[in-house]
Amino acid sequence: MSQDMLLLLVKSLGETTYMVAFSSFVAALFGIPLGVILVTTDKGHILENLALYRVLGAIVNACRSVPFIILMVAIIPVTRMIAGTSIGTDAAVVPLSLAAIPFLARIVETAIKEVDYGLVEAAQAMGASPLAIITRVLLPEAMPSIISGLTLMVISLVGYSAMAGAIGGGGLGDLAIRYGYQRFRGDVMLATVVVLVAQVQIIQSCGDLIAAKLNKK
Repeated sequence: MSQDMLLLLVKSLGETTYMVAFSSFVAALFGIPLGVILVTTDKGHILENLALYRVLGAIVNACRSVPFIILMVAIIPVTRMIAGTSIGTDAAVVPLSLAAIPFLARIVETAIKEVDYGLVEAAQAMGASPLAIITRVLLPEAMPSIISGLTLMVISLVGYSAMAGAIGGGGLGDLAIRYGYQRFRGDVMLATVVVLVAQVQIIQSCGDLIAAKLNKK
């Protein structure tokens, strides 16, 4: 593999890392609160509101049911409005974030539901407010599972970002398609796969380490 191709590989890795990191941040910013709302507004919980729960649940399920490649194409007008363009890494962040938010919300919901409700009742007996219960009981107790879910989401975004390359999203997926597939460069395709595997391994190892440390506290 030539030096120019190695530089292009490094550049593509940087683009993929940027897309995944930015969309993960946006997903966490909106997905975690959404997951908390889905739990606390469910029947019998501290902020019970079945109408809101059903509406939000339906929206989350609808978003999760759309395949990512279709979502990317379907929201091109929205992407262009937010990012100012429909191609490139900045544009790819929009559908990546929209795909990750409902995915993470369900992960957070499941993680919090695993928390012993007796802890919530004990906090209520001591006069804790709903906000205090969420921030001091539910989230801390569920954090190891949430971190594991976040790790799963980030790894999924790595795969989604590769698909984004199919329609001009940039990154390693774009490199593999334009140089590895269309130009029959088996070495480029192999290098791309190796880099993606290494990236996923690093993300998974870091996520497992953080979750294990939180679980010991």
